[in-house]
Amino acid sequence: MEFSPSVFLLSFASILLLVGGGLLFRSLLKFFATERRPQNFPLPPGTMGWPYMGETFQLYSQDPNVFFASKRQRYGSIFKTHILGCPCVMISSPEAAKFVLVTKSHLFKPTFPASKERMLGKEAIFFHQGAYHMKLRKLVLRAFTPEAIRNIVPDIQSIAKDSLLSWEGRLINTFQEMKSYTFNVALLSIFGKDEVLYREDLKRCYYILEKGYNSMPINLPGTLFNKSMKARKELAQILAKILSTRRQTKLDHNDLLGSFMGDKEGLTDDQIADNIIGVIFAARDTTASVLTWILKYLGENPSVLQAVTEEQEAIMRSGEKGDEEKLLNWADTKKMPITSRVIQETLRVASILSFTFREAVEDVEYEGELFPDPEKFDPSRFEVAPKPNTFMPFGNGTHSCPGNELAKLEILVLLHHLTTKYRWSIVGANTGIQYGPFALPQNGLPIILSNKPR
Repeated sequence: MEFSPSVFLLSFASILLLVGGGLLFRSLLKFFATERRPQNFPLPPGTMGWPYMGETFQLYSQDPNVFFASKRQRYGSIFKTHILGCPCVMISSPEAAKFVLVTKSHLFKPTFPASKERMLGKEAIFFHQGAYHMKLRKLVLRAFTPEAIRNIVPDIQSIAKDSLLSWEGRLINTFQEMKSYTFNVALLSIFGKDEVLYREDLKRCYYILEKGYNSMPINLPGTLFNKSMKARKELAQILAKILSTRRQTKLDHNDLLGSFMGDKEGLTDDQIADNIIGVIFAARDTTASVLTWILKYLGENPSVLQAVTEEQEAIMRSGEKGDEEKLLNWADTKKMPITSRVIQETLRVASILSFTFREAVEDVEYEGELFPDPEKFDPSRFEVAPKPNTFMPFGNGTHSCPGNELAKLEILVLLHHLTTKYRWSIVGANTGIQYGPFALPQNGLPIILSNKPR
């Protein structure tokens, strides 16, 4: 099959289960391609839905796997549709994941809707490939390698403890509180200790900005997009102030901003600002969503929660005698295999990311694997590594997430203190799932957190 695609890469994992002659899907890789093609190049079967809207509502109003499974049953593994105003082709399989993300990654550049690109900034790493992308990726990886982030474990621990303390004894929206936690960790990793000076201003502007991420790009007074773009401008001004202060002090910093400001790299202030905002965007909601789902699954699986708690309590008891409280270090986070499998299983079952995007740069010719009982939450399945290209929660290839080690670290640190010191109860019959843009437990998973008896 030949097409000239604009590709949206939907979901991280690519998993197909064949059971009793039927197909069950969980977190399927899907990619889409526009019909911009030379004459006589065939497109697969499918329907385009309503003018402009296409089948966007059908995809966003339910579990994406339901939408995709019904299409696959009717049209096969490759079909055309129309999503977010874009005619496209969907393909699913581990082979397709490898084709787009690794083998032919140079043919598929990242892209986003125009509104989100303008809000994040056109110089952000997401929108590029080639030499500029590789330079940015090198700078981000330099700040987020295990060697770099191991030194901020005490600071992340302090943020986690303060967050949990503020939740004690009250009804909270788990997702919203986890967003605050991950935002604070993101600022720490970007600005180091300097983040305290600018935290509230950065929060105020970014919280306005993010409300417009999925809005229509109508820049008229009063619209979400207009408010967001004003906040984006103020955010850039705050970042310019931080850059100016650092240049005056001439001190070395080992955080992400310090990596971006390296003299040899030659990034402009606009390029730095776009990528700082982009990193906050990438680091916040996704990790917060993972943590929210983890609390839900642990609450619903007492035996798994018990295993995680015992693992974390053993680490806590390993401190020096007489220590009032053992402080976690990098080595401790490598002694959490059960907790790490819980994170992996959550990423598999919950399908955290709804969409990332790819656009082919030229015409492309493109001619499950099995997770038994895919709906069941079972971290033990990761005692054996999954087959290649079936589980990619952080992507794969040159555009894989460079901050995955930081994301895993902040999750492990929070879960350590959560399971050893607290217990929680889910409030209400919150068994449903809400969609758009992230799949989340209904109402953000309301819980009440309380101290464990000593």
